[in-house]
Amino acid sequence: MNIPVSEILKKTALLLFGLLCCTSFVVKAQTKTPYQAYLFVYFTGNDKAEEAIHYAISADGYHFRALNHDEPIINSADISETGGVRDPHILRGHNGKTFYMVATDMVSAKGWSSNRGMVLMTSTDLIHWRSSRINIQKTYPGQDSLLRVWAPQTIYDPAAGKYMVYFSMKHGNQPDKIYYAYANKDFTALETTPKQLFYNPDNAACIDGDIVEKGGKYYLFFKTEDRQPGIKIAVSDRLTGGYVMQSQDYVQQTKLPVEGAGTFKLNDGSGYILMYDMYTSGRYQFTKTTDLKNFRVVDADVSMNFHPRHGTVMPITTAEARRLVSKWMSPSEVIQTIQAKGIKVNNIRLDSATSVLYLPVVPGADKNAIKPVFANIPGTSVTPLAAVNFSKGTVKYRVTVAGHQPVDYKSTLIEEHNPVLNGYYADPEVLYAQKTGKFYIYPTSDGFTGWSGTYFKVFSSPDLVHWADNGVMLDLAKDVSWAKRNAWAPCIIEKKINGRYKYFYYFCAAQKIGVAVADDPLGPFKDSGKPLIDKLPKGVNGGQQIDADVFTDPKTGKSYLYWGNGYMAGAELADDMVSIKPETTVVLTPDDTYREGTYVFYRNGKYYFMWSEDDTRSENYKVRYGIANSPLEKITIPANNIVIAKDTRAGIYGTGHNSVLQIPGRDEWYLVYHRFNYPNGIKMGDAAGWNREVCIDSLTFDAKGMINRVVPTLKGIKPVKITAK
Repeated sequence: MNIPVSEILKKTALLLFGLLCCTSFVVKAQTKTPYQAYLFVYFTGNDKAEEAIHYAISADGYHFRALNHDEPIINSADISETGGVRDPHILRGHNGKTFYMVATDMVSAKGWSSNRGMVLMTSTDLIHWRSSRINIQKTYPGQDSLLRVWAPQTIYDPAAGKYMVYFSMKHGNQPDKIYYAYANKDFTALETTPKQLFYNPDNAACIDGDIVEKGGKYYLFFKTEDRQPGIKIAVSDRLTGGYVMQSQDYVQQTKLPVEGAGTFKLNDGSGYILMYDMYTSGRYQFTKTTDLKNFRVVDADVSMNFHPRHGTVMPITTAEARRLVSKWMSPSEVIQTIQAKGIKVNNIRLDSATSVLYLPVVPGADKNAIKPVFANIPGTSVTPLAAVNFSKGTVKYRVTVAGHQPVDYKSTLIEEHNPVLNGYYADPEVLYAQKTGKFYIYPTSDGFTGWSGTYFKVFSSPDLVHWADNGVMLDLAKDVSWAKRNAWAPCIIEKKINGRYKYFYYFCAAQKIGVAVADDPLGPFKDSGKPLIDKLPKGVNGGQQIDADVFTDPKTGKSYLYWGNGYMAGAELADDMVSIKPETTVVLTPDDTYREGTYVFYRNGKYYFMWSEDDTRSENYKVRYGIANSPLEKITIPANNIVIAKDTRAGIYGTGHNSVLQIPGRDEWYLVYHRFNYPNGIKMGDAAGWNREVCIDSLTFDAKGMINRVVPTLKGIKPVKITAK
């Protein structure tokens, strides 16, 4: 696992089948509201290129698709003082025709206390925006101690007949406080001096205000910034003051840190959605409420093909939705929303030259049983509407997008065994269990921005091709007391102790290594209660305590643990397998190509050491190897020691962090590794490094025992049969 997101929001392409249909957007007759769709405005991350305004659209408020290929719809450099904008908020004006958007004017790379202002924008069509920059420190006297201005939002004040902009500011050593000011008629400046809006009873920091009017009362959602990072509510009869805590309870439905509350009313009148940014977990959570007091998680009903940060959702009309789709969505995007049981949706690829859509299917998929459906996107339609049959070959579709000519596509099914796991996973550890006679893969759960996953899953197979998802086997939030973040790069070993099989599972959490134990490959696993490795080895000045590998020497029966990022260390494990013998710890870093991901195995008298070179976000991430005479001796490096690397002709990149499997009783070997998502990873930038997938290819040796370079494939391997004893 590299240095530094679901199953709940289900990685980019895992849209739930119930939310999809292949008809064009239809307004329900019973709907009284003039709004039939939703616009989500958001930014995507802390890199300068990600601090920009993005759009996504939804027909129902639960299932969103990014517009403009999830690229910014406005150039931040054109509208901001700093070159970046964050936390966008959008509001429909009281006349129903004008739109107001505000955003934090900030580039986070300059520091969290580096910005002094915001951006104000207006539009009449959601496409063309007029903008103004407001620097609070330069505009108002007495602001010399101002450190930051965050997360502005806008609401119409009917009593004043003006638009009120509210935002948080921090001055000197004072906590962040929420202020407000009125915008001028043209929404190009603030015409009043900022006044404090909310007085927190404990005078603690408050940011990310979000006001909702319901039943003549104003509900102010805010984040408790300098305590437990969560969301509370204060209520008032007046928009501009008098807010009193509804209770001291947090309203988020998770124990993980959250921010950026965004509340919107559902068009069907069934209630409100409160969503928030789980910023340490790389995902959003959606909750539903009817009274703004009681909230329940509805993540199982939510999907999106993007990773938003702090943003807001606004109901829109069908005409507005069609206008946005016409501007920022293409027929090729619509056809690739195809979903069906048995299709590997993350690996769908479109040949734009021939208009052929290739649909990879899981091994053994029944072509007669695949019934595709498409995302319900306002302003689009896909025909035929009737069920189709792939058993006779290709199926033709016609896609219509508002403002575009219809486009015809052919779709065809293909069977490819790589990736072996359906979804985003990385750092695979493979095990053949003598107890069960099955194969298992224990990966990092991937698809979380910045490697922010918090749980581990396990998969089982009878033949290395057909894999079953056996669910979460270790959840940091529930099962581990000493760390709650960055669940990375596990390894496992089967040991027979006193006639019983035991399974020792070593894992990374918060850049430390722990161990959990079970009596079965599927668990349940019990954590030891403390980290096994949490310090740099003697003589090492930098790096992380991650990427454990466990190995038992077949010559001596002794077991060893290896670990490190930026260095390779190893030590003998004690007989209990949950502690090491500290005096045996040695640094084994082979050369400057070593980055992480050690894997050790034994063959014909040689101890093979594998490791990954480069950064997992790099297309050049690769595996190298060396050979030693014993488990803790110096590693000798062969002249040509690349095990696997990218294949540009095949479009396969970022091949690394592997494990190795020998078929019991045979000199038959396999390399289990991760790669960038195919075919889209190479276009993802850094995000390719946390949207990875697990593959298996054959591993062979020459007559001298040197490893033959592995060519990564899409085809993968054939099923492997184990001879019964």
